[in-house]
Amino acid sequence: MIWLRLFAAIFSLALASFVAAVALSFSPGGGTRREASRRIRAALPGWDCGACGADDCSVFAERLEYGKARPAQCAALDRESAERIDALLGRTGASESVAVIACAGSRDRTRARFAYQGLRDCRSAASFYGGERGCESACLGFGDCVAVCPVGAISIRNGLARINADRCDGCGDCVDSCPNGVIQLVRDRNSWFVACNSTESAATKALYCDVACDACRACERLSGNGEFRVSDNLARAVEVSTGTHDDIAAACHHACIRKPEYAAPGSGDGKDEDFRASPYRKPRR
Repeated sequence: MIWLRLFAAIFSLALASFVAAVALSFSPGGGTRREASRRIRAALPGWDCGACGADDCSVFAERLEYGKARPAQCAALDRESAERIDALLGRTGASESVAVIACAGSRDRTRARFAYQGLRDCRSAASFYGGERGCESACLGFGDCVAVCPVGAISIRNGLARINADRCDGCGDCVDSCPNGVIQLVRDRNSWFVACNSTESAATKALYCDVACDACRACERLSGNGEFRVSDNLARAVEVSTGTHDDIAAACHHACIRKPEYAAPGSGDGKDEDFRASPYRKPRR
């Protein structure tokens, strides 16, 4: 008799769960969710390459639906498709902001103060007399930012971090990872920035770097709309709606004035690349 009652209770529970599931599937919310899932899957490229860390696109779509992944983790997904997926999920979408490297001091354009033999990470190097670079505000090139980028948008090339603006989703994790404050967020991919971070005098900068901003004020003189200003021996971009940024950038003799695309990797064959985040690594949550 006890077993009969137990069986009846289990059967009743299973029947109630089934009825609830059927009711949910026919409810407006259930139908909407199923349709959203189908559209998310359709918006993905369908390559099943596993570069996002999921086994295939179906698993990745499920992770997206439950907030366990971000569209930018798919290397083959363009920004328009990513925004469509965010809209299906009822999210505000990826940030328009992108990260940039406020330094142009690659290994062949800078000089070291000493040979650093310590741990090969930026924070350790920065704690040892500011690192081996002559400029204490420079990119140290050991890739702490590469390790924390959840979408694999950063690589190190010729001792300098590079950010692929097409993959960056503006999360800002890399900004916090840089001990020298070299990484900055700009408003969008069309924003201009100054690829220098040092406020040392022009003479001091020239000792160690061939491409540092020397505060010549040429950009400031050409900024009829206040596009750039110079303070503390460093030119700084000002977000304005109009301006002649292209002409001002052309006048910069050290080519310090840039847009995010200027620093994006992928234009070359990658032979000079020190390392980048593997597309097959498990993305950081």
